[in-house]
Amino acid sequence: MAGTWIKGVQAVGDVALVGFVDIREEAARKRADESGAAQPVVGTDLDAVLRQAKPDAVFDCTIPEAHVGVTLTALAHGCHVLGEKPLADTMANARKMVDAAAKAGKLYAVIQNRRYAPSIRRVRKFIAAGGLGELTTVNSDFYLGPHFGGFRERMQHVLLLDMAIHSFDAARFLIGANAAAVYCKEWNPKGSWFDHDASAIAIFEMENGVVYTYRGSWCAKGLNTSWECDWRLLGSNGSATWDGGEQFKAEQATGEVAWTDTMRAAAWPDEAPDDKRDHHAGLIREFVDCVRSGRTPETICTDNIHSLAMVLAAVESAESGKRVEIHT
Repeated sequence: MAGTWIKGVQAVGDVALVGFVDIREEAARKRADESGAAQPVVGTDLDAVLRQAKPDAVFDCTIPEAHVGVTLTALAHGCHVLGEKPLADTMANARKMVDAAAKAGKLYAVIQNRRYAPSIRRVRKFIAAGGLGELTTVNSDFYLGPHFGGFRERMQHVLLLDMAIHSFDAARFLIGANAAAVYCKEWNPKGSWFDHDASAIAIFEMENGVVYTYRGSWCAKGLNTSWECDWRLLGSNGSATWDGGEQFKAEQATGEVAWTDTMRAAAWPDEAPDDKRDHHAGLIREFVDCVRSGRTPETICTDNIHSLAMVLAAVESAESGKRVEIHT
């Protein structure tokens, strides 16, 4: 992911990359060369590189298990942090990182880049304007069959831990509420090239009474959805479908009833000039602006911890076979 982050920084402009750290120095040096950074500090020890480079912020592109160490070290050096999803590998580590950011008086945000696509923001605008009446039910389907190779095909809970965080965070954004409880079932279908469960169904009870369901698989052959899921949203006065991209359909009740409610088509809302966009680049741009202005990014850790809680509660439910209440 570091290459994607570097492209995002380059798109933002007016940001100097001053250091690169990796457990393999040759990997850090390769990224430094690719970035075009002017004489950056390169090394394998984060603490040493921070002392020498003295950055304002740290971009953490490491694996989830490394996030707590990177973040706490960066905060101790007085740096703001923008980290790769998910926020942490455990809720205990997540709370530790959130507390450390508060004590340091620094920003710690997470790169939930899929929030920064104009299409999801247009759907959210439609819902918030009452286009469906009061939202009652949200369903999302995620069916893809990527052959990653490498660590993902060896991971436990690979779909929930590595990918579902995006869908769960999108659901929170669209519904406008955090999750209160979940029941989740995981399994590994015949023909799967993953070592562990690569399919899951989860039913979330949201704090505002909405029921959100997630159905997904990372070993689905054919008829694939987008990476953003296929969505169906039901409200007290209508329904909408969204393919995660630019295909959006909605119908609203007219108030007339024959055998069923008479419906009329609703228009996809216009994109606002200030809608957030550009995925990684858009999120990095907002983060940099917030560091400079003192404002709070949308994906600040105190908010994003609720998306992580959904993932880890779903894993706990899948392992226990029981409904799990969600707490942060």
